[in-house]
Amino acid sequence: MKVKTVKDMLDGDWQIFPAGGVTGQAFYACHENERLFIKRNSSPFLAVLSAEGIVPKLIWTRRLESGDTITAQQWVSGRKLKSEDMKSEQVAKLLKKIHRSKPLLNMLRRLGKTPILPEKMLEELESKFSPELKQNVDIQNTFTLLKKMLPEISYNNFSVCHGDVNHNNWILTDQNELYLIDWEGALIADPAIDIGPMLYWYIPKKDWEKWLSVYGMKLSPNLLKRMKWYVLYATLYSIQFFQDKGNQFECEFWINYLQTIE
Repeated sequence: MKVKTVKDMLDGDWQIFPAGGVTGQAFYACHENERLFIKRNSSPFLAVLSAEGIVPKLIWTRRLESGDTITAQQWVSGRKLKSEDMKSEQVAKLLKKIHRSKPLLNMLRRLGKTPILPEKMLEELESKFSPELKQNVDIQNTFTLLKKMLPEISYNNFSVCHGDVNHNNWILTDQNELYLIDWEGALIADPAIDIGPMLYWYIPKKDWEKWLSVYGMKLSPNLLKRMKWYVLYATLYSIQFFQDKGNQFECEFWINYLQTIE
């Protein structure tokens, strides 16, 4: 049976509050000692993520009279990871689980997702890049390098990837359970799209082999090239993103970061 509002779905005297975020589609509901995380129009992918233990448990999914879908997830007490937490074996093991998951891959395929290739990614990014930013020599050189590297980074063992593994998207609960949240950008791609930023941003280079051994992969020359390509791409993407947001500080930070990528 369809109902008119989120509040109509909840039995008892629940209070509903915005949970923040740029979309305005997330809320949390409180009733005595109970809490739920409520979201409007989540992807059906959420159910598989929940079943795999990658996000907090999905409690129910219901439909409003308007046609919007509402999901309720278990509210977890915990904290976002700090940069130094990203070195933990727990992070490497969860990312391995995600990249190896057949149920996740099958669901994204059922939802119509196809593998995203670096050639297409680069073409789309360059077409959207502002002419003003393209005048920057470091940005010009990076686009040139990315094009030059394309023949060297061929890979076809695609996985489900998160696409934004920064520490703010990892939640460690008070019970020491780890979750990776915010899956709106999920894609089928080379897992180096996640591994590259993870290692470059958070893991000292001397520890890359150790981290990868926990993840279940060897540090090969091919992997190094693929990681570098995706980190360069992600950095360019961040530059344009923050330019669009009018955040000049972050834009300059990522422009300067280009010079540090080896």
